[in-house]
Amino acid sequence: MGGSHTRPGGDPVRAWRRLVDTAVLLDGFHALKHAVRFGADVPVAVTVDRAAALALADDLAPDVRDRLAGLLQEVPEETYRALVARPHPTEVAALAVRPSREAQLAALARTPRTTPVVVLDNPRNLGNAGAVIRLAAGFGATGVVTTGTMDPWHPTVVRGGAGLHFATAVERLTVADLPPGPLFALDPEGDDIRGLKLPDDAVLAFGSERSGLSTELRARADHLLSLPMRPQVSSYNLATSVAMTLYHWSAGSF
Repeated sequence: MGGSHTRPGGDPVRAWRRLVDTAVLLDGFHALKHAVRFGADVPVAVTVDRAAALALADDLAPDVRDRLAGLLQEVPEETYRALVARPHPTEVAALAVRPSREAQLAALARTPRTTPVVVLDNPRNLGNAGAVIRLAAGFGATGVVTTGTMDPWHPTVVRGGAGLHFATAVERLTVADLPPGPLFALDPEGDDIRGLKLPDDAVLAFGSERSGLSTELRARADHLLSLPMRPQVSSYNLATSVAMTLYHWSAGSF
């Protein structure tokens, strides 16, 4: 999503404390790897064992190894644990600059669009939201929009997304302000998705884990679609529903 890399210097603890209230927490090696790979601006990154972190980069992310070497600063374990509420097994953490809302909205509104936008209508589970963002990034979706009160950049969401917020546009909007494009909402009473080819500019909306689609979004939808499901099975996990729908879109786009 763009952004310039800021080479760290000076005391990483002081920089961390200065930035932590406004920055995005990248929790663990994989979140940092993905954020750097997709252009995040990372002012400070710390690790308990720099050599071990760079060995991981050699094995898992040689494309960004040199950039990680320029970012990571080693700190004592007690310092690391004081900075991060939930220490990650890789003992790596970083802070990234959150992309501007203006840039995110511009990416979501840009037309013509060649990949869908995913909408989570009033989601409740932070981990599910993170998993959906990870899926959207993997499928190359234009972005993920949430409605309601959840902050899609909450640290738990970013952790669930493995830092892939920086690979797609992620923003919170009202139903009235959703990006342009035909709105397909997933609903048990909708038409079987297997009978329809989803267009590349589709807006794909999914209801909350507890209450489904809001009245406002249902009224706004151009089409209601349902996923195939065995009778007497109540529902799919939210991330599973998104994965099935994005796969259906991708299979029809070749």
